[in-house]
Amino acid sequence: MGNQTILKEFLLAGLSDLPHLQLPLFLFFLLIYLLTLIWNFLIIVLIVTDSHLHVPMYFFLGNLAGLDLSYSSLTVPRMLFDLHTKTKTISIQACITQVFFFLYFASCEVFLLAVMSYDRYTAICQPLHYTQIMSWKVCVQLVSIVWCLSFTQSLVHTLHASKFTFCGSDIIEGFFCDLPLLFRISCSDTFINILLVFLLGGFLSAGSITLTFLPYVYIIKTVLNIQSKGNRSNVFSTCTSHLTVVFMYYGSIMLNYFGPSAHHHFFGDKFVSVFYTVILPLLNPLIYSLRNQDFKTAFQRVFRKNSLPK
Repeated sequence: MGNQTILKEFLLAGLSDLPHLQLPLFLFFLLIYLLTLIWNFLIIVLIVTDSHLHVPMYFFLGNLAGLDLSYSSLTVPRMLFDLHTKTKTISIQACITQVFFFLYFASCEVFLLAVMSYDRYTAICQPLHYTQIMSWKVCVQLVSIVWCLSFTQSLVHTLHASKFTFCGSDIIEGFFCDLPLLFRISCSDTFINILLVFLLGGFLSAGSITLTFLPYVYIIKTVLNIQSKGNRSNVFSTCTSHLTVVFMYYGSIMLNYFGPSAHHHFFGDKFVSVFYTVILPLLNPLIYSLRNQDFKTAFQRVFRKNSLPK
């Protein structure tokens, strides 16, 4: 340690160091980012302006769209900047800040998906008491708990990571700062930090997974008791979009933080990172809206309202 230089900044390796791929990658991810912004912003506008969508399910979906916007805007602009300017250095302070907000938004999405499962359980299994159970006060309280719990978890991990000393390699093998990537290049003892990720992250993840999938046990029982096949498929169709997002998100998160990629670098690391930080924020609004008749009807109402001559 006495003969090593303490690092003050890092070098983001990015997606590729091949010069001929920089422009195609820049244009490709710029297009994805613009579509992500447009689609998620459109969902938020529809939920806010259309009174027919002022129900708990779309309130939570609006929060999810806001998270996807934040998620994507935290990582993609920096990636585009590096691809365009080839300036890939980032200070340690900026890197730690990015880690904090990334963990914050990721945790929020995990907990919010659990809340959305509870909302679907209440709507399907207890329809007569739905409006009393999922009142606006309860919805706001649930979302507040999500944000506060996520802030606490992110703060704990970030405070421990801020004590790291970096004196070896200054290359982060990714296009943004993430906690497992900092573990690899730190010359400090990261055993406690890794243990904290597995204990705290594992405990909260296990709780979130339980709260996410347990309601579907009762939902499936309720749906199977419905006599009409048409009504049965209509009821369960409201859950397929949520389940699709849950499986994709949890799968990519588990691979990144609890899989072998958390300790050994290979090409799959970057693919997983791109999928849940760039692709998923674009897919989520598409999954929820393309098969949702309420969104289609709301869009048609807004379009007709704005296109009619005054």
